[in-house]
Amino acid sequence: MKAVITGDIMHSRKLASAVWLADLKVVLNSYGSEPKDWEIYRGDSFQLLVSAEDALEIALLIKATVKQHKALDVRMAIGVGGIDYNADKVTESNGAAFINSGECFESLKKQTLGIQTPWAEFNSAFEVILSFMLMIADNWTSTSAEVIKKAFENPEINQNQLATVLNRKSQSSISASLKRAGYEEIKNMIAFYKQQIKKQW
Repeated sequence: MKAVITGDIMHSRKLASAVWLADLKVVLNSYGSEPKDWEIYRGDSFQLLVSAEDALEIALLIKATVKQHKALDVRMAIGVGGIDYNADKVTESNGAAFINSGECFESLKKQTLGIQTPWAEFNSAFEVILSFMLMIADNWTSTSAEVIKKAFENPEINQNQLATVLNRKSQSSISASLKRAGYEEIKNMIAFYKQQIKKQW
Protein backbone atom coordinates (compact mmCIF):
# COMPACT_ATOMS: atom_id res chain seq x y z
CA MET A 1 0.00 0.00 0.00
CA LYS A 2 1.41 3.34 -1.06
CA ALA A 3 0.68 6.97 -0.33
CA VAL A 4 1.01 10.02 -2.55
CA ILE A 5 1.54 13.40 -0.92
CA THR A 6 0.44 16.26 -3.17
CA GLY A 7 1.32 19.71 -1.87
CA ASP A 8 1.87 23.34 -2.59
CA ILE A 9 3.75 26.04 -0.73
CA MET A 10 1.43 28.74 0.60
CA HIS A 11 2.48 32.41 0.25
CA SER A 12 5.52 31.26 -1.75
CA ARG A 13 5.75 34.63 -3.51
CA LYS A 14 6.55 36.33 -0.21
CA LEU A 15 10.03 34.74 -0.20
CA ALA A 16 12.54 34.04 -2.95
CA SER A 17 12.29 30.34 -3.79
CA ALA A 18 16.06 30.00 -3.23
CA VAL A 19 15.35 30.50 0.49
CA TRP A 20 13.04 27.48 0.93
CA LEU A 21 13.43 25.29 -2.16
CA ALA A 22 16.77 23.74 -1.15
CA ASP A 23 15.34 22.71 2.26
CA LEU A 24 12.29 21.13 0.63
CA LYS A 25 14.46 19.23 -1.85
CA VAL A 26 16.65 17.79 0.92
CA VAL A 27 13.57 16.33 2.65
CA LEU A 28 12.07 14.97 -0.58
CA ASN A 29 15.42 13.50 -1.57
CA SER A 30 15.64 11.54 1.67
CA TYR A 31 12.50 9.60 0.64
CA GLY A 32 13.35 8.76 -2.94
CA SER A 33 14.84 9.98 -6.19
CA GLU A 34 13.71 12.72 -8.56
CA PRO A 35 11.64 12.44 -10.77
CA LYS A 36 10.55 8.82 -10.19
CA ASP A 37 9.55 9.22 -6.52
CA TRP A 38 9.14 12.98 -6.25
CA GLU A 39 8.86 16.04 -8.42
CA ILE A 40 8.50 19.78 -7.94
CA TYR A 41 6.37 21.41 -10.62
CA ARG A 42 4.82 24.81 -11.36
CA GLY A 43 7.51 26.33 -9.12
CA ASP A 44 5.85 25.71 -5.76
CA SER A 45 3.88 22.44 -6.07
CA PHE A 46 5.22 18.96 -5.42
CA GLN A 47 4.30 15.30 -5.42
CA LEU A 48 5.99 12.54 -3.40
CA LEU A 49 5.41 8.78 -3.41
CA VAL A 50 6.03 7.06 -0.05
CA SER A 51 4.86 4.06 1.97
CA ALA A 52 1.36 4.53 3.39
CA GLU A 53 2.59 3.83 6.90
CA ASP A 54 5.12 6.70 6.91
CA ALA A 55 3.03 9.25 5.01
CA LEU A 56 1.66 11.27 7.92
CA GLU A 57 5.03 11.60 9.65
CA ILE A 58 6.68 12.65 6.37
CA ALA A 59 3.93 15.22 5.69
CA LEU A 60 4.49 16.75 9.13
CA LEU A 61 8.25 16.81 8.60
CA ILE A 62 7.64 18.68 5.32
CA LYS A 63 5.36 21.11 7.17
CA ALA A 64 8.01 21.75 9.83
CA THR A 65 10.66 22.23 7.11
CA VAL A 66 8.56 24.83 5.29
CA LYS A 67 7.37 26.63 8.44
CA GLN A 68 10.99 27.23 9.51
CA HIS A 69 10.64 30.12 7.07
CA LYS A 70 8.42 32.85 8.49
CA ALA A 71 5.38 33.69 6.35
CA LEU A 72 5.35 30.27 4.65
CA ASP A 73 3.14 27.24 5.17
CA VAL A 74 2.24 24.23 3.05
CA ARG A 75 -1.05 22.67 1.99
CA MET A 76 -0.90 18.88 1.52
CA ALA A 77 -3.16 15.96 0.70
CA ILE A 78 -2.23 12.36 1.48
CA GLY A 79 -3.84 9.79 -0.82
CA VAL A 80 -3.57 6.13 0.16
CA GLY A 81 -4.15 3.24 -2.22
CA GLY A 82 -2.60 1.05 -4.88
CA ILE A 83 -0.39 2.07 -7.81
CA ASP A 84 -1.47 0.80 -11.24
CA TYR A 85 1.20 2.43 -13.36
CA ASN A 86 4.69 3.39 -12.24
CA ALA A 87 6.06 5.90 -14.77
CA ASP A 88 9.58 7.35 -14.93
CA LYS A 89 8.07 10.57 -13.56
CA VAL A 90 5.92 10.43 -10.43
CA THR A 91 3.55 13.04 -11.89
CA GLU A 92 2.78 10.66 -14.78
CA SER A 93 2.19 7.57 -12.60
CA ASN A 94 -1.33 6.42 -11.86
CA GLY A 95 -3.52 4.43 -9.47
CA ALA A 96 -5.86 4.82 -6.50
CA ALA A 97 -3.19 6.52 -4.34
CA PHE A 98 -2.79 9.28 -6.98
CA ILE A 99 -6.55 9.65 -7.52
CA ASN A 100 -7.22 9.86 -3.76
CA SER A 101 -4.42 12.41 -3.31
CA GLY A 102 -5.70 14.58 -6.17
CA GLU A 103 -9.33 14.46 -5.00
CA CYS A 104 -8.33 15.19 -1.41
CA PHE A 105 -6.16 18.12 -2.53
CA GLU A 106 -9.03 19.61 -4.57
CA SER A 107 -11.34 19.33 -1.55
CA LEU A 108 -8.97 21.08 0.90
CA LYS A 109 -10.53 24.41 1.71
CA LYS A 110 -9.14 26.13 4.77
CA GLN A 111 -7.54 22.98 6.16
CA THR A 112 -3.84 22.58 5.34
CA LEU A 113 -3.67 18.77 5.55
CA GLY A 114 -6.08 16.02 4.55
CA ILE A 115 -6.05 12.24 4.13
CA GLN A 116 -8.12 10.18 1.73
CA THR A 117 -7.97 6.37 1.80
CA PRO A 118 -10.20 3.57 0.47
CA TRP A 119 -11.72 3.21 3.98
CA ALA A 120 -14.63 5.51 4.89
CA GLU A 121 -14.40 5.02 8.67
CA PHE A 122 -10.67 5.73 8.65
CA ASN A 123 -11.26 8.92 6.62
CA SER A 124 -13.97 10.17 9.01
CA ALA A 125 -11.84 9.52 12.10
CA PHE A 126 -8.76 11.27 10.71
CA GLU A 127 -10.75 14.23 9.45
CA VAL A 128 -11.56 14.95 13.11
CA ILE A 129 -8.08 14.07 14.44
CA LEU A 130 -6.28 16.23 11.86
CA SER A 131 -8.53 19.24 12.47
CA PHE A 132 -7.44 19.22 16.13
CA MET A 133 -3.78 18.55 15.34
CA LEU A 134 -3.69 21.43 12.83
CA MET A 135 -4.87 23.87 15.50
CA ILE A 136 -1.36 23.37 16.90
CA ALA A 137 0.74 22.67 13.79
CA ASP A 138 -0.65 25.58 11.74
CA ASN A 139 0.55 27.88 14.53
CA TRP A 140 4.10 26.57 14.82
CA THR A 141 6.52 29.49 14.92
CA SER A 142 9.68 29.27 12.82
CA THR A 143 11.58 28.39 16.05
CA SER A 144 9.12 25.62 17.00
CA ALA A 145 9.19 24.29 13.43
CA GLU A 146 12.99 24.11 13.48
CA VAL A 147 12.98 22.16 16.77
CA ILE A 148 10.17 19.82 15.62
CA LYS A 149 12.00 19.16 12.34
CA LYS A 150 15.20 18.16 14.13
CA ALA A 151 13.26 16.02 16.63
CA PHE A 152 11.51 14.18 13.77
CA GLU A 153 14.82 13.65 11.97
CA ASN A 154 16.63 12.42 15.10
CA PRO A 155 14.11 10.39 17.13
CA GLU A 156 16.90 8.59 18.99
CA ILE A 157 18.48 11.66 20.61
CA ASN A 158 17.45 13.26 23.89
CA GLN A 159 16.65 16.93 24.54
CA ASN A 160 20.19 17.77 25.70
CA GLN A 161 21.61 16.37 22.45
CA LEU A 162 18.90 18.22 20.52
CA ALA A 163 19.98 21.47 22.17
CA THR A 164 23.57 20.79 21.05
CA VAL A 165 22.55 19.97 17.47
CA LEU A 166 20.49 23.18 17.29
CA ASN A 167 23.12 25.32 19.06
CA ARG A 168 20.57 26.23 21.71
CA LYS A 169 21.60 27.27 25.19
CA SER A 170 19.66 24.76 27.22
CA GLN A 171 17.65 21.60 27.31
CA SER A 172 14.85 23.57 29.01
CA SER A 173 14.40 25.86 25.97
CA ILE A 174 14.14 22.76 23.75
CA SER A 175 11.65 21.22 26.16
CA ALA A 176 9.53 24.39 26.14
CA SER A 177 9.59 24.56 22.31
CA LEU A 178 8.56 20.90 21.95
CA LYS A 179 5.77 21.36 24.49
CA ARG A 180 4.44 24.46 22.71
CA ALA A 181 4.59 22.61 19.40
CA GLY A 182 2.62 19.64 20.77
CA TYR A 183 5.43 17.21 19.95
CA GLU A 184 4.40 14.38 22.32
CA GLU A 185 0.76 14.58 21.26
CA ILE A 186 1.73 14.62 17.58
CA LYS A 187 4.02 11.61 18.09
CA ASN A 188 1.12 9.74 19.70
CA MET A 189 -1.14 10.66 16.78
CA ILE A 190 1.45 9.39 14.27
CA ALA A 191 1.75 6.11 16.20
CA PHE A 192 -2.06 5.77 16.17
CA TYR A 193 -2.14 6.48 12.43
CA LYS A 194 0.47 3.77 11.75
CA GLN A 195 -1.44 1.28 13.88
CA GLN A 196 -4.74 2.03 12.08
CA ILE A 197 -3.11 1.80 8.62
CA LYS A 198 -1.64 -1.62 9.47
CA LYS A 199 -5.09 -2.84 10.59
CA GLN A 200 -6.49 -2.14 7.10
CA TRP A 201 -4.06 -4.44 5.30
